[in-house]
Amino acid sequence: MSGLKNSPFGKRLRASHHDHEDDSPRRNRSRTNVPLFGVSPATPSLDSRPTTSESGGPDSPEYGDRFVPSRDGGDMRTTYHLMDAVAPSTPSKTRIIPTESDALKEQANALFTSILHTEVTPALPPPPASPTRSTASSVAPSTPTRRRLFAYQSPSHSNPGTPTRRLDAPTDEAYSMSPVRAESRALLESPRRKLRSVTKTPYRVLDAPELADDFYLNLVDWSSTNVLGVGLGSCVYLWTAHTAAVSKLCDLSNNNDTVSSVAWVQKGTTLAVGTLSGRLHLYDAHTLTRLRSYQQAHNNRIGALSWNAHILSSGSRDRMIHHRDVRESSMRPFKRSMGHKQEVCGLRWNGDSNPQSALLASGGNDNKVCIWDLRGAKRPGLRSMPIAGPSSASTSGITASGSLVAGDEENDVPLWKFHQHTAAVKALAWDPHMNGVLASGGGTADKHIRFWNVLNGNMLNELDTGSQVCNLTWSLTSHELVSTHGFSSTTAQNQICIWKYPTLDMVASLTGHTHRVLYLAMSPDGETIVTGAGDETLRFWNAFPKRDNHEDRRETQLDYGRLIR
Repeated sequence: MSGLKNSPFGKRLRASHHDHEDDSPRRNRSRTNVPLFGVSPATPSLDSRPTTSESGGPDSPEYGDRFVPSRDGGDMRTTYHLMDAVAPSTPSKTRIIPTESDALKEQANALFTSILHTEVTPALPPPPASPTRSTASSVAPSTPTRRRLFAYQSPSHSNPGTPTRRLDAPTDEAYSMSPVRAESRALLESPRRKLRSVTKTPYRVLDAPELADDFYLNLVDWSSTNVLGVGLGSCVYLWTAHTAAVSKLCDLSNNNDTVSSVAWVQKGTTLAVGTLSGRLHLYDAHTLTRLRSYQQAHNNRIGALSWNAHILSSGSRDRMIHHRDVRESSMRPFKRSMGHKQEVCGLRWNGDSNPQSALLASGGNDNKVCIWDLRGAKRPGLRSMPIAGPSSASTSGITASGSLVAGDEENDVPLWKFHQHTAAVKALAWDPHMNGVLASGGGTADKHIRFWNVLNGNMLNELDTGSQVCNLTWSLTSHELVSTHGFSSTTAQNQICIWKYPTLDMVASLTGHTHRVLYLAMSPDGETIVTGAGDETLRFWNAFPKRDNHEDRRETQLDYGRLIR
């Protein structure tokens, strides 16, 4: 025996017994950092957690030399929802307007996120129900009638106490050839909203020589009679959409003048033409004759014109907005509005040829948007400013019945004035589907489209487009907005974008112009838009679907055909 104890086998056996006895206290003993060469390390030990006698039980975790995290007790579904959604923090200087439609990409990304959520964090299975004791067990024991000792049969689904065999179902996931779960397959096979396709190429391109590349001018407009008016240099040309015929309306070269703005009346063939010298002319497009001229309409160029029935409003570089009733023989405007400190480059009446909808939006080079009410209404809490000159009791504007009130207020106060834009505001558009909603777009330093509620003066939303906003117009057939763009700090420029409101998702992005898209007009049926740019071309796009037929067949009191029996 002494030889066995002193043998190498005996020594190893005694060493293993000794290590086994000291294993438990060694694990519970806290580790201390021994100074190395007399200098204590600056980094504390990972296993510096104090231990007590209560933590040495068999259920307590054992801490070793290395820290190995364990996710056994974690909740993957909760962790997935706690992840911070990384918002696009790209500044407007580096933002690029997409060249393709984002609607399909957004739908695909949403579907991918749902499937990823289903695959990575599947729904937790329901907790197993407590087995219920069979009623047969409570029956008094009796002599069995069967003589067979073993009975072979499939488990009964009616008995809740019998566990179901999952693999007996032929539709079980174990037999599926799909790489995804059944919930994901249901998402992939579910019907999705059909996206509207927009043709990315123009169906017609017209040459427009001498089309000015000036942000502050408005040289293209489309009439209710389906005639396009374009100002080219000192001339105004008319293009009839039905016949594609072109005719010259006027030539101002004899007066050494240049066209700076054109605007059609809402219903009719009257076209207003503003010039660089401040003159204002009215033409009849049907007879190609001049109806009237206001030789001193403004002291500087007229860059913006807007009609409201028989009321013609003009905005000029002299910072003034003049309102004229074209039915009167007087050359002086019946009302003047001054709310901008720089050039007025955008004007837009709300309503469709309705004098009672007397709200006018104006945008200026001073980065301001003003809302005017010519009926003399003031917002609550606004004090009336004293008027110098004539009696302050005299007012001017449009009454509720549409009649004019004489007067000339030089210091008219706007109903609202918005200061959020940081660049010139030329693009203005009233929402035809929602009352009191105005969209405005800023220039190169702003790049934003902002939406306003003029009923309470609040900003509803804003959109960073990443490029200069030159024009805005709403669709008549769908709740969508068209914006044209110019200068940008990125390579994406000269875009025509269609946005879905109020989600502000991009429906399509149209490209083709090589210069800023400064001019925009819509056909009377609301299906086609025309864009003009400094590349001296006019491009026609099929941007919107056709209008429903039942909207064109509205019953009116003047429809005498329905009264005949």
